[in-house]
Amino acid sequence: MDEQVLSPQRQLYLKKQKQRKAAVFLLRIGLLVALFAAWEGASRAGLIDAFIFSSPSRVWETLVDLTVSGELLIHVGTSVGETVAGFVLGTLLGTVIAILLWWSPFLSRVLDPYLVVLNALPKTALGPVFIVWMGAGPGSIIAMTLAISLIVTILEMHNGFLSTDPQKIRLMRTLGATRRQILLKLVLPANFTTMINALKVNVGLSWVGVIMGEFLVSRAGLGYLIVYGSQVFQMDLVMATVLLLAAAASLMYWCILWLEKVLKKYMGVTV
Repeated sequence: MDEQVLSPQRQLYLKKQKQRKAAVFLLRIGLLVALFAAWEGASRAGLIDAFIFSSPSRVWETLVDLTVSGELLIHVGTSVGETVAGFVLGTLLGTVIAILLWWSPFLSRVLDPYLVVLNALPKTALGPVFIVWMGAGPGSIIAMTLAISLIVTILEMHNGFLSTDPQKIRLMRTLGATRRQILLKLVLPANFTTMINALKVNVGLSWVGVIMGEFLVSRAGLGYLIVYGSQVFQMDLVMATVLLLAAAASLMYWCILWLEKVLKKYMGVTV
């Protein structure tokens, strides 16, 4: 719709919306800059010990050294690759298993207590088991990621499927729809928001799994840098790695937000 055909009230509303979004964006940037400025100022003024807490300037120097030496790309690439692999596998397997549980209520009743126990089980306890089974390599790290994200995905997706409007399901059955048609035409589209939320949750869970796995066994990756830096008391390296981890996780989360917008536009979802 052209702006000329919009009413003055509508144009004023859209203008205020743009101004509000711009204000939120600027405040976010300003808050981040203020935090780094306060951190740097406290370090230079001696209010905090720069050796223990580091400082933005020292972190920047560390990042430059890692970039020049080529180590930055290796470690970031290793962690990102493991995280994406665990994220994709956890999401796909979790969704497929949730569909199977929805498809067979009998199977759901049988496996429900096991899923509850596995969800409550501390996943760090499984780390040494994965190392023995799969060796000290990326396989055990991805397995740790799956252990953390898979059960959560299954439970969240399954609960979403079960919460689908029962009246609509009965209507489709009355009209002769098969269980497969109900799944594809009603249950999956109705749980679009649940799927997106599962993706968003899995971003954080996947990174947690990868970092925990790299803490236990790794020769490269952001988790390895954090452990190495803490062991040799290079807190500049530790803080630089933490900031890299935050940036990588945020970028992955924004990719999910972009995917959500694309899918909403493609599927015609308005909510």
